[in-house]
Amino acid sequence: MQLFYSPEIHKEQKQFAFSKEESKHIVKVLRKTIGDVLNITNGKGDLFTAEISNADIKNCVVTIVAFETQKPLSYHLHLAVAPTKMNDRFEWFLEKATEIGVTEITPILCDHSERKVIKTERFEKILQAAMKQSLSCYLPKLNEAIPYKDFIKQAFRGDLFIAHCEETDRKSLKKMLKPEKDITLLIGPEGDFSVKEIENALVNNFIPVTLGETRLRTETAAIVACHSVAFVNEI
Repeated sequence: MQLFYSPEIHKEQKQFAFSKEESKHIVKVLRKTIGDVLNITNGKGDLFTAEISNADIKNCVVTIVAFETQKPLSYHLHLAVAPTKMNDRFEWFLEKATEIGVTEITPILCDHSERKVIKTERFEKILQAAMKQSLSCYLPKLNEAIPYKDFIKQAFRGDLFIAHCEETDRKSLKKMLKPEKDITLLIGPEGDFSVKEIENALVNNFIPVTLGETRLRTETAAIVACHSVAFVNEI
């Protein structure tokens, strides 16, 4: 199955017209024509089955013939991850986390962060492509980058964890995880969180955790954590 993404489509509609850019892709590149069936999601869990009624490269129109809502994740996973120095590594994390299962992502700017400029628009496209590739109908929420000191002051839902490499009392994340529990997890930059940032997290009720015996890159740590949560929630 090939999945198309259009955030504007909703279940009350009988017909839907794609944007000019998407119409050109469907008709000219994919060579879809009248009568062909497309699967479309709005990224909010809705899956539409639609038939092309007008195959115009500037205005491709479909008639919706079926609708269903995909089962959501049984947990809300919010990953707050420091952007990596190399942009492609953070993009790899976004792609794989979306495939595995993540609800919300926030880039956090830390004391040791080497990257301060975030290309949100490109990151959104990475998430959309990964959602379509994995045939998921839920697009993870990508928040704007925020300084760590501001992020940590917010109200959070569920269990709170901070993964760091300092030789202090830390618990194993996999032993702390429970099925169907909402989670907010902090992953630091290549230089790890500063001592002050770790102390700030503890004051705000975050539990310090370790992801294993070896030191992981930022993006690897985020993927390991994401998979651990998904694994605990497997039925």
